[in-house]
Amino acid sequence: MSHDTTVAVLGLGAMGHAFAANLLTNDLPVRVWNRTRSRGDDLAEQGAFNADSAIDAVSGARFVITMLPDFDTTRDVLLGDGGALEHLPERGVVIQMGTIGVEHTETLIREIKTARPDVVFIDAPVSGTKAPAEQATISVLASGDQKAADGIDAVFNAISKRVVWLGDAGRGSRMKLVVNAWLIHMMQGIAESARLAQTLGFSTEEFWSVLDGGPLAAPYVKAKLDKIGGDEYSAQMALEWGLKDALLALDAAGDTDLPGLARISEIWRDAVEAGLGEQDIAAVHDYLRRQHG
Repeated sequence: MSHDTTVAVLGLGAMGHAFAANLLTNDLPVRVWNRTRSRGDDLAEQGAFNADSAIDAVSGARFVITMLPDFDTTRDVLLGDGGALEHLPERGVVIQMGTIGVEHTETLIREIKTARPDVVFIDAPVSGTKAPAEQATISVLASGDQKAADGIDAVFNAISKRVVWLGDAGRGSRMKLVVNAWLIHMMQGIAESARLAQTLGFSTEEFWSVLDGGPLAAPYVKAKLDKIGGDEYSAQMALEWGLKDALLALDAAGDTDLPGLARISEIWRDAVEAGLGEQDIAAVHDYLRRQHG
């Protein structure tokens, strides 16, 4: 493969690690970096270059995927003292895939353009969690100058099932908040409906058997009911990150009243404070059970 297809992945949490693994499976040259370097050891065994620094990772890449936990970390890694951006080769492409909110995305677009006007910035958060990322079945909500990011289709095709281009950079992050607001409402509805089913003498399996085959039988609902029924809450999307996304959506909404989401954010904040933050968002069901028997 030529230099033009080399991808650096900065941040090897559940999503970033899955992206890197799928890029390798599709025979793309991959360079990875994570503050805990051992997160890249298995990827190195599969052929990735496990860099000692973000600078080392990007210096040999055309595309740079950032999948870092928040805006401050993303900004620091790219633009802080000794930031990686200045070492990206000319006309490189930064693909920002974390959920950092509308205002912070606009700030990053502006600051990267000032620091490196030759660099193409693609705003591309994803719809999907850990398992879909591992299976390369996520959807990418892409925005930015697609034509200037020649070759990006090969990157996205390796890590996703579907790419939706939404226009100017920043619109991907806006749509991501809409999608996550819907997901958060849905999760709260699943948890409360499961509580009602149990109160009225039905198991989660019986609840699903009524939904199955009908228009309400989304695979996502089945997956979360299985977690609730099995009292197993290993994180596909951690509750603390779900709360972060709810607050980002409320902030972006400005004066638009979203009373349901506001109330859910209060419940999820209390659940996080009760120690459930690292568990899956389905653990809100466990929190409701603990609170109300």
